[in-house]
Amino acid sequence: MSLHSYQNVDREALAQDLDIIYKDALSRTGEADFKHLQKMERWGKFCSLIGYGTAWIFPNPISALFISQGSFTRWTQMTHPIVHRGYDKIDNIPQHYTSKKFARGWRRFLDWPDWITPAGWHQEHDVLHHYNLGEKLDPDHLQHNMEWLRQSKVPMWLRFAIVGIFTASWKILYYTPRTHKELRLSQARQNREGDPKLTRTGAWSLFTKQGRALWFESLLPYIGFRFIFVPALFLPLGTFAATSVLLTSILAEAFTNMHSFLVIVPNHAGDDVMMFEEKGKGRGEFFLRQILGSVNYPTGSDFNDFFYGWLNYQVEHHLWPDLPLSQYQYVQPKVVAVCKKHGIPYRQDSVFKRLLKAVDIMVGRTSMLKPDMATS
Repeated sequence: MSLHSYQNVDREALAQDLDIIYKDALSRTGEADFKHLQKMERWGKFCSLIGYGTAWIFPNPISALFISQGSFTRWTQMTHPIVHRGYDKIDNIPQHYTSKKFARGWRRFLDWPDWITPAGWHQEHDVLHHYNLGEKLDPDHLQHNMEWLRQSKVPMWLRFAIVGIFTASWKILYYTPRTHKELRLSQARQNREGDPKLTRTGAWSLFTKQGRALWFESLLPYIGFRFIFVPALFLPLGTFAATSVLLTSILAEAFTNMHSFLVIVPNHAGDDVMMFEEKGKGRGEFFLRQILGSVNYPTGSDFNDFFYGWLNYQVEHHLWPDLPLSQYQYVQPKVVAVCKKHGIPYRQDSVFKRLLKAVDIMVGRTSMLKPDMATS
């Protein structure tokens, strides 16, 4: 997209066209969408059941893959749309499928057993990422976050190796402490405490409020649940069975990290994706940035979308994060048509092509586009 084309997009007309699609989707939202969510939940539970139902026999990658898919599903297809209020508009559904009750209180590990806390996830992802996409305030801005590696004197081969290691542990090393940091900053502002001194080392220290929250609200509860409590359930079958579940669970954790890295990180990165220096103004500009700053993967069927965690509809999700999952299949071709009408590039590629582009950004081989450097 040329700079001229970017500047001359009719923001008001774009917003009007997209509003028509959104209102249409809302009018179609109902019980069928909730049943669809429950179907995705059943598929995820089935994967977990198969995984744990075979993990006790001996440590193996097949069981780990099923366990991983079950964990991935709870995050991307349950937590993600529910916390975004995707199902709050549907009448007469159980309260724990709504944003106000999901994973709250005693349901924390029943609804979403994960490193990340629901409150931290909401602040970091729902608030900051979605409403500052591609800007300096976006906590998931890949190019900004990786400047330490991009600007380093580390040989290129070693940069790729660092990224490879990072993919197997990024939820623990990046997402979990980052969500705690953003939540702590938000709480400090609300309580008028001033700007707390948050550092990378302090994030892991038991001597800081930030570090204690990380350990006692995320790391230790999750370790206790996933790597102590669940394996202990298999002790009646013998210590070997429990050990097998433990080792398989550890492998599954690495798989979940790699799977989520594959589908999440490339969604907003690449030398053909825009980043923005200044805050956008107006709904039309907001919608335009969601399109130019996001990338889709192949879409179309529940089976396909299940393995992408429905993150393959990233453009549509960033336009309307509060839609139920099933509505994204409906609105996606309509968004494509609107983009074509307004001369806006709609990016949809293989996830592996996007992964290579994202990694190139991370290691510093390429850089993301800016409005003042866009080329046709």
